[in-house]
Amino acid sequence: MFVLVEMTDTVRIPPWQFERKLNESIAEELNKKLANKVVYNVGLCICLYDITKLEDSYIFPGDGASHTKVHFRYVVFHPFLDEILVGEIKSCSQDGVHALGVASDEAEQVWVWEYETEEGAHDLYMDIGEEIRFRVVDETFVDTSPTGPSSAEASTSNATEEVQKKEAPYTLVVTMCIIPIVCG
Repeated sequence: MFVLVEMTDTVRIPPWQFERKLNESIAEELNKKLANKVVYNVGLCICLYDITKLEDSYIFPGDGASHTKVHFRYVVFHPFLDEILVGEIKSCSQDGVHALGVASDEAEQVWVWEYETEEGAHDLYMDIGEEIRFRVVDETFVDTSPTGPSSAEASTSNATEEVQKKEAPYTLVVTMCIIPIVCG
């Protein structure tokens, strides 16, 4: 679920932080930049684990800050496929749930699992706040970095702007249908 990822970045330390230890300033800047952010094809960054190597620092003309190339390890949330996770139901709607034998009761805004047995069908409710277990079956990374306007959009700059749908940069597809293994 959580992995250590080796990364490299050039960190800018402003002059007013020169009185602090370099490692402390770099750790703070890296956490400001990466914590709670999704890195494309890496995962959700949680926090800095350690700094493995510091290269020379440079001060460029016109900028009083130091720039240091840093090699570090970061704790990242990136569950592997088929990993079982534990979560809590936060909300229920018809969006984003695709599982066999699951239906939605729109009046109460809860998920209902229609469980079939030899005795008949049973409705098992999944209430908000209830703890659940689920298995990761797929993941999707979407590049959400900004893009410039296309030439067609530039020529029609006076036209009304469309409200663009925001996409999640990292999505997990999970299932709660886990087939039990029967040992003979």
